[in-house]
Amino acid sequence: MSRLRLATYNINGIRSRLPALLQWLERESPDIVCLQELKAVDSAFPVEQLRKAGYGALWQGQSAWNGVAILSKGEPPLESRRSLPGFEHDTHSRYLEAAVGGLLVCCLYLPNGNPQPGPKFEYKLEWFDHLIKHTGSFSKADTPW
Repeated sequence: MSRLRLATYNINGIRSRLPALLQWLERESPDIVCLQELKAVDSAFPVEQLRKAGYGALWQGQSAWNGVAILSKGEPPLESRRSLPGFEHDTHSRYLEAAVGGLLVCCLYLPNGNPQPGPKFEYKLEWFDHLIKHTGSFSKADTPW
């Protein structure tokens, strides 16, 4: 069995850090990469540059904040979900789920929740409740994750 290399990377603005990302991908050559904090709308995601680097991509962007992406060497990931079940009304791009090479990969950007108490903290708790409920169902599924 070959070894799978999966990495996660808080890019903190994909447009400004694209050269560093491309260098890192070439040097480290991970099979799957989860990116958080894209800080770019969908149309500004550098899909062509990543494709030229040998990676397929699935992304959910957002202007100025948030945004997540899953990259996979070769073929693009196959989308299975863009939000947490029961929390589809969420306007923050924080969750993306895809099949990659027979695995279910979840990319998430957790809410900060500051200050506490307050609406941001309440949002964080509600988001976590939905995440825990959803991922709890994984152990009952036949899908590798």
